[in-house]
Amino acid sequence: MSGDAYCLSRISPVREAFEHKDWVAIGGLDPYGQHKLLWQLFDLPRTSSPEQTAFLFRSELSDGLPLFYVLSRVAPHDTSGKWLIDPREYRPDLRAGDRLAFKLRANPVSLAKKEREPSEAESWRKNREKNGLSVRDVTRKRIRHDVVMDAKQRMGWKDLPPDERPSLAHVAYEAGSCWIREKEARMGCQIEPGRLHVDGHFVHCLKGRRDEKGNCRGIALSTLDFEGELSVTDPEIFLPALLNGIGPAKAFGCGLLLVRRLE
Repeated sequence: MSGDAYCLSRISPVREAFEHKDWVAIGGLDPYGQHKLLWQLFDLPRTSSPEQTAFLFRSELSDGLPLFYVLSRVAPHDTSGKWLIDPREYRPDLRAGDRLAFKLRANPVSLAKKEREPSEAESWRKNREKNGLSVRDVTRKRIRHDVVMDAKQRMGWKDLPPDERPSLAHVAYEAGSCWIREKEARMGCQIEPGRLHVDGHFVHCLKGRRDEKGNCRGIALSTLDFEGELSVTDPEIFLPALLNGIGPAKAFGCGLLLVRRLE
């Protein structure tokens, strides 16, 4: 996403236009399904990849109904009569020292490198060469780790005695706080430590199924919700963070930084 003019839209269902089966279908959508639903509100090629999304979004519930905030370069529009769309021009005017309240749903992951098997490395090299891409570091691949699950594993959470085991909420807060504070310089802001709330850690099963223990046997996506206050330190860095999103999985409801000015 780039350019000067953006649109921030609030999208909610028209209650009278939905039947019971529609509510059931919408309520069961995972982040990928939500992305596909919102994709239909834009004039975009059907063959476009959801990995290269033309918009950022965040899903919430309001009075028990789904609610979407969508940031895009063009306003979404609906021809079905099922969606109420409130688009507003989005041109943030920011200065160093501005104080903002923020909300962010992110995919909090850390990157590590792992050796590829020889056959995998060769296949990877040929595919990269075929597409005219660099084949540097062909023997190693980048692995993304959920910072919350990684923190649990590092401390041996499952093996700790119950009276010594920190709550999952505490682990999520500590791991999430470290993750977002490491991004402050790249976001062009400083987060108020005493005002930061971190919760809502959830692992979505995008492809595959969950086993009897609830673990995803397929492609999983972890999300974590952040809310708090921040001060803008570098508007030239912070503005692109607002417009382009933060962290990975932007096509799946992550990365949209919602802000409002504090007095």
